Amino acid sequence: MKWLLVGAVVAVLLWFVVSYNGLVALRQRVSQAFGDVDVQLKQRNDLIPNLVETVKGYAGHERDVLEAVVRARNGAVGAQGPSEQAASEGVLQASLGRLIGLAEAYPDLKANGNFQALQGELSDIENKLAAARRFFNNAVAEYNAAIAAIPAAFFAGPAGFRPQAFFDVGAPERARLDAPPAVKF
Repeated sequence: MKWLLVGAVVAVLLWFVVSYNGLVALRQRVSQAFGDVDVQLKQRNDLIPNLVETVKGYAGHERDVLEAVVRARNGAVGAQGPSEQAASEGVLQASLGRLIGLAEAYPDLKANGNFQALQGELSDIENKLAAARRFFNNAVAEYNAAIAAIPAAFFAGPAGFRPQAFFDVGAPERARLDAPPAVKF
């Protein structure tokens, strides 16, 4: 009987250690995924001044658009955490859309090789950023599910495991994204 009790205690301790280590690994994966998003955001934020300078040469009188992009970029650089970064990214995304839209109004800009290269780089970074956001949100979903599932739910909160926020674009941007695209001929 004594060995049975010792075996049960050891089994419970092993289960706790394995569960705890699993949650630690998931939390690290969330941190790593957020770091990947940060890397892509930094690359994009480093590219934006070059894009703005290229456009300035062709569309100098479009000062409000250029200043809006710079303000949005500076706001995105200073954002902390997934929810704040997501909100600032929505603003930056909208202002970048207007900046890229200037190429339609300035055919010489559209044909400029430097602008085309920067636009291609920006497009590539946006694709990588979207993938990094998906990976982050997937890691957050797995982590949040693990800390909410029984039996880990009994010790996750007291052990310091808190739910993480998803990288969400926010309500205003969500409404814009859910609207059907405007097609002009």
